[in-house]
Order: sequence, then structure tokens, then C-alpha cells
Amino acid sequence: MRPTSEAELAEAVAGASGPLLVRGGGTRTLGHAVGEVLETGGLSGVELYEPGALTLVVRAGTALAEVTQVLAGERQRLAFEVPDLRGLLGREGVSTIGGVVASNASGPRRVQVGACRDALLGVRFVDGAGTVVKNGGRVMKNVTGYDLVKLLAGSRGTLGVLSEVSFKVQAQPEAEATLMVEGLDDVAGLAALRAALGSPFDVSGAARHGGRSLIRVEGMAGSVGYRVRELTARIGGEISVVEGEASAALWRQVRDVVPFHTRTGDVWRIATLPTVAAMIVEQLKGEAVWDWGGGLIWLLLDPGRGADVAAAIAGRGHATLVRGQGAPAFPPEAPEVAALVAGVKAKFDPRGILNAGMMG
Repeated sequence: MRPTSEAELAEAVAGASGPLLVRGGGTRTLGHAVGEVLETGGLSGVELYEPGALTLVVRAGTALAEVTQVLAGERQRLAFEVPDLRGLLGREGVSTIGGVVASNASGPRRVQVGACRDALLGVRFVDGAGTVVKNGGRVMKNVTGYDLVKLLAGSRGTLGVLSEVSFKVQAQPEAEATLMVEGLDDVAGLAALRAALGSPFDVSGAARHGGRSLIRVEGMAGSVGYRVRELTARIGGEISVVEGEASAALWRQVRDVVPFHTRTGDVWRIATLPTVAAMIVEQLKGEAVWDWGGGLIWLLLDPGRGADVAAAIAGRGHATLVRGQGAPAFPPEAPEVAALVAGVKAKFDPRGILNAGMMG
């Protein structure tokens, strides 16, 4: 099924006789959902764009590339730096903006501006009963009612099928620069990232891979130059600086986890405390790409290490099997959390037909 309007989408969900597998471009799907495929790609197009108000309203099936192009025409962007995981997952296809929201896809700039959900102003979606639901609005001042906007972000289509999303967007900076800190082991390298994030110099990226710690600053050219000098003096060590497109290329490597694209093995996404990130990787003996100052670990391991991962992060975060087999993509929830999730799911999808099995 490929509805081309919100009304058709609501009719399709209401009339479903069994499970539905909700899919945008299929570029971010994890888990093991089953059912008849319901594609959202027919719901495409920009509904409203007001550059002066930093506001964008777009239908959920619109290609991410189209959204990026529209914003770039006004020297604006989605602030949260959407990852492109097609290379990591070995997939083709076209990423949709609804899929971005459904997975709460957020890249390195999250340390500065927050996640995808933090840029959302409003959503329209169809719940599991086929009812159209609207929450939030098209302006930044809308704060009334329940915050279903943030609930839908990251729900992976299990609570409703998105039909429209509204964002606050961001102006592209005049300049960017990245400090590359070399000669440090992982413990010291991650400490340097935390020190940069704790400074007053508005760091927009803090990552580590290939034996280098990367620290990014963006903004007006004069401000970027000043912050680079101050950070260099505070951090010390072997530091070189790259700017402009060379800097942007480094962060695409981190954002899209490029170091693991051609490597065999399972890839885990681990969210944890930055202060324990090095210990977790050392315990598991894997190869890591660290982002968010160590708060996010992309970890390459031999297959079948699910039990080891669970033991290493027990009480210190959560892990998702992004690429691999033999373990659930998403970790089991604590009983009290599972009960809460089941209650929410029953309200939004009483028949249990939307992406059944996705989160299991």
C-alpha cells in the first residue's frame, strides 16, 4: 500500500485486517517487524517554509535529500545533523523525513543543539485505529497539551504513522573548524573531549576515532578563530586544525560511521556515560568510534557477543544491535518500563498492528 494523502493513509490503517509494516525509504529499519508493507513515500512535498521564522512543515514521505536542498537554498539546515546509515547497513533507497523522526536520527551536533525530537514543533499522524491526530504546531511558541511530538520521535512507527512533521531549522554557519588532537590514548583522548564540552566555547562536535580526538566549533569566522585558539591553549598536545569542507568531511565520517562500512562483524550502538566509555570498550575488546564526547559508542565486534555487551553495560547505559544477527536489535526493557510502554501502545494502537515486533 502506498497512500498519497492523509485521508488515504487513515483509510488504509482503519481497514487493515492484520499487521502493517510501516516503511518510509527502508534505510533505517531495525528489528523484526512483520506485516503488509505500508509505504509513506507517497506523502511527499513541502507544505510550508518560512525562512525568516526558521520554520519548515513537510509531509512525512518527503525525501530527506529534498528537505536538505530546500533548506540549503536559503543557507539553512536541520540542526541535528541526520546520519546516513545506508553504507553501514548495506542498503540503498531514499531516506524520508518521516523515517528520520520515527528513529529520532541525530548526529554529532546533538551535544550542542539536542536530538531530532528537540527540533520538532509539531506532528500529524494516524494512530492504530485509523484516527488522524495532530499535536504541537507550526510555530515555536506552541506548548499546549500533551507532548506527543517527543513521544512519536523515536517510536519507530509503533504508535502511529506520521503524515506531517514541523521543524525549527537553523542558519548555516559562516565558518567551521575542527581541532584534531593526536598522541593520546583512548582514556586521555576522551578526557580531552569532555574538557572541551565543559568549556565555555560552544563546541558543536566531540568525537574520537582512528586514534584522534576531534573537536568542532562553528559560527562567525572571528568567533571560530578565537575559540580554536582558546581550546588549543587549554587542551594542549599535538593539535592540528582543519577548516571548511575538510572539517565537514571529517564529521561525515563520524556521523555515518564510515570506518565500519566495509568491515565484517556486528555493529552495536551503545549510549552510556562518557566517563565509562573507555572502560566499556576495553572490557569488550572491540573497535570503537566515539561520538558525543564518549556518550555514544559505535562498536565493531565479532558476531555473537550479545551477552558480553549486556554484561559490560549493565546499569551504565543501553545497547542496540544496529547490524548483525543472533540477538534482538533492542534490549529487553525492565518490567516496570515494559508495563508503561505496553500501556501507551494499547492507547495508540489497540489492535497491535503497527510495526508489530519492531522493538522486540
